Amino acid sequence: MQEFKRILFPLDLSDTSAKLVPYVQAMAQKFDAKIHLLFVARVFDYFTSIYVPHPSINRFEKELIEGAEKKLYEFADQHFADFPGTRTAVVAGDASEEIVNYIETHGIDLVIMGTHGRKGLDKIVFGSVAERVVKTAPVPVLVINPYRVPPGNAKA
Repeated sequence: MQEFKRILFPLDLSDTSAKLVPYVQAMAQKFDAKIHLLFVARVFDYFTSIYVPHPSINRFEKELIEGAEKKLYEFADQHFADFPGTRTAVVAGDASEEIVNYIETHGIDLVIMGTHGRKGLDKIVFGSVAERVVKTAPVPVLVINPYRVPPGNAKA
């Protein structure tokens, strides 16, 4: 059986992220694995073409990353205090690309992530980070729809 020693949990820091925690905890316990929490902040370079001053964008991105780091630390303290060695990281870029980069850079063995379950026009407009990760990740990816998790299986 495959051993998973490093589990990546990319999250969006929304309220639904907590619904996936029991799955990450269970897999980490089963395989005595280290947990990596990753938040990818969207970059706003595409706004420079519409005359938004570049320093304003850079300042906003810096504040976004600092705020995300603080919230990610709080999330880790709240949900993974019993898992020593849990690592947190906030990076800027395209979510699916940065998740795959993190997998490759940190020797991740398994990814556990949520999906928003978008369909139709929403999926066309917003895309699916989970779908792109599943298609490009060099490791297994467990995708969970947090809106379909049975009530007894998740912490809200």
